[in-house]
This record gives sequence, structure tokens and C-alpha cells, in this order.
Amino acid sequence: MSLIHSDNLAPQPWTDVFTDDSCVDRRKCQRKVPMKVLALGVGRTGTASLRKALERMGYVKCYHMMAASVENPPDCLMWHDALAAKYDGVGEFGRKEWDQLLGDCQAVCDWPACAFAKELIEAYPNAKVILTTREVNSWHASVMKTVNWRVTDPEHRFVSNFSWAAGMYYPMLNKFFETFFRGDFPNKGKQVYEDHLEEIRSLVPPERLLEYEIGDWGPLCEFLGEEVPDTPFPRGNDMSDFFSRCRTRNRMQMLNAALQAVTMGGTLLATGLAATMAFKRFAR
Repeated sequence: MSLIHSDNLAPQPWTDVFTDDSCVDRRKCQRKVPMKVLALGVGRTGTASLRKALERMGYVKCYHMMAASVENPPDCLMWHDALAAKYDGVGEFGRKEWDQLLGDCQAVCDWPACAFAKELIEAYPNAKVILTTREVNSWHASVMKTVNWRVTDPEHRFVSNFSWAAGMYYPMLNKFFETFFRGDFPNKGKQVYEDHLEEIRSLVPPERLLEYEIGDWGPLCEFLGEEVPDTPFPRGNDMSDFFSRCRTRNRMQMLNAALQAVTMGGTLLATGLAATMAFKRFAR
């Protein structure tokens, strides 16, 4: 079964020198380590902090949206394929594909993974499940000011027309918001959040589930059977950092696209001059 979006992965332009994106084609990967933790709370519930915490505890890679948005953009194509399979019935996305996409990770968190709670729980029945939570009004306000802003950011949309990385990330992010939040995050987001919590509770036996508000090592370490680290609980992805990172990313992707355009223009100009000189020489 082909993956319609992943099968259209374009080579990374050599002119993408202003960003540090990798270009790993997950279709060629397989599971290397066992999946141990499924953190299925939605984004903006402390998932970036949880990612750091799990990795500090020794879990080999915790997958987070940033793994696709700023680390390895081709992942966005596989996530887009997963969304198409789940919500549109286009193609199939099962254990084989999850192992390809998440094969080097012992944990996964954040969105878009949270949209696949049922699928991931079925694919990895032995993994423990963490449900990060936050007061719904505070959560909704945070998403409105950050990720929903990113989804509707005209600059981001503009850059996606020219940038290799943004051209994969922006469509996937919009597909996720359109499907998971039922086409209207501002008005339906709170209900989707509450429904998501109930879905996780219905899918996972109590002994495998930790409902967790980020901030303290104790409950997390007890649930996972790990020793409490001797360092403060990590923090990540606060609101000011989010805006700064996104704006910087836009600018760097614009520079990548500009360099590619200049390089292509120079190549075409040189080719044209060479052709003109050759024509004049042989026309004598």
C-alpha cells in the first residue's frame, strides 16, 4: 500500500543552509527500540516539558510535534498520510507504518499523535499511557494564542508556497486542526478536549493510565517505576519562546527559498549566456 503524501517526498534543496532540518525518509525505517510510553494528552498541556522529562529519565527519544515541524520535516508527510487514512479513509496506516514513523522512539507525546490514541494503544498494548491535563479554559486560551495562531498565520502560509520544509508542515498542521477539532477550534476546541479525555479513560485500564498535571517528578516516576532525578523538573515551550521560534523559523525558511531562487536564476542566466555564445560561434 502506497502512502500518497510520503511517496511525493522531494529531495531537500542543498540551498537549505539557514535551517538544520534533517531529511530522513521514515518509510525506510523500522522499529529499533520498544515503545514504552504513550503520552496522549493534547498539545499545550505540558507535552514539551514531558518530552524533556522522559528523555532525562533515560527513555530513548520521545516523539513530539517538534520532531516533525523543526527536526525532520519529511515526517509531516507520514503524519498527513495517517490523518488521511483515519479521517478520509484514504490508504492504510497500521503497525508497520507506526514502527516506521516512530521506530527509534520509546515514547511519543503531543499532537498529532494524540489524534491516534486508539490506533497507538492497539499498536502498542504493553505501553503505559499518560494523559496530561490542564484546566480547559486555560488550555483553550493558550492554544488560541500559540498553535491556532500558527495554523492561521498568513506569513507561515506564504512561506509554505516556497519552502521545502514549510511546504510539508503547514498542510499537515492544518489537516490536523481541521479534522481533530472538527473544523472549528475556537468554538469546538473545548468540547473536543473534554471528549478526548473521556475517550482515553474509556480505552485504558486504570493500572496503565496516569492522569498527570505537569510540574512534579513524583507521580510520573512512581507510575513508570523510575527513580526521581536529582534535577528540577524541566520546562519547555512557553508562550514567548513559541512566538520567537516560529518567527525565526519563518525568516530562515524565507532565506532558504531566496537562496534557491537566486541560485536557480544564476544557473539559468549562465545557461542562457552559454547557449547564446555557442549559437553566435557556430552561426559565423
